[in-house]
Amino acid sequence: MSEKQQKYSDGVEVVYNKERWDLLKTYRQKAQTLLEALHNRSIEAIVHGSVARGDVDRNSDVDLFIPIPPSSFQIETALEQAKIPIAIRTVIQATPAYAMKAYIEIGSDTTISFPLMRLRRVEREFYRFSGEVDLSQINNGTRAAGVDKRLMLIEPTSKGHTENRIIGKEEPTAKMLGIAVQTVQDRVHALMKRDAVGRTGVFVKQQLGPDETFELVLKRLAMENPAVRRRLGVFIF
Repeated sequence: MSEKQQKYSDGVEVVYNKERWDLLKTYRQKAQTLLEALHNRSIEAIVHGSVARGDVDRNSDVDLFIPIPPSSFQIETALEQAKIPIAIRTVIQATPAYAMKAYIEIGSDTTISFPLMRLRRVEREFYRFSGEVDLSQINNGTRAAGVDKRLMLIEPTSKGHTENRIIGKEEPTAKMLGIAVQTVQDRVHALMKRDAVGRTGVFVKQQLGPDETFELVLKRLAMENPAVRRRLGVFIF
């Protein structure tokens, strides 16, 4: 276990002050606006991470994910109709083994992402690992349990949250979150590696031009890169 992981204690109860509750409300209202804009076009998304769990701070991001996306045109049209400006559009593939995803940056702290390839189970469950909620849960104030980047399980309470280390507790963590043990083990490995060596580069990262679509960029990358074609599974273009 790394030194960074050793310094965290089990069974810690964190009580939120008014400032933190207000900050959470602000982030959730921003997420709600985006979720509703998509929902109004029959596009169902989730918000994941600290905004779903509740343990936000001033450096938190609002991260939305669309598990089963329609065309990127429909997504961008939904945002346009809601008068939500798009700042940057990027395709990213972390490694050749992982699905390529589309990222739409709304602002410096707000991103909507969706897969451009079929997700493996571990990839879909990553969002449940970190904690996820949908629009109905945002509307009724539900917060989800999930694991943060310190590999601490965050469990919401009426006063704030409790946190416990998950190292050595991968099976009960998986059971509680309703995901596969393999998913927990995969995330533990990835986050501990990042802790030890820092962030590494990504396999593919390309910003789209004003007239490009995500689908056309994926097609071009697949034609140029055999690894991208292999991850797609079938060359369909």
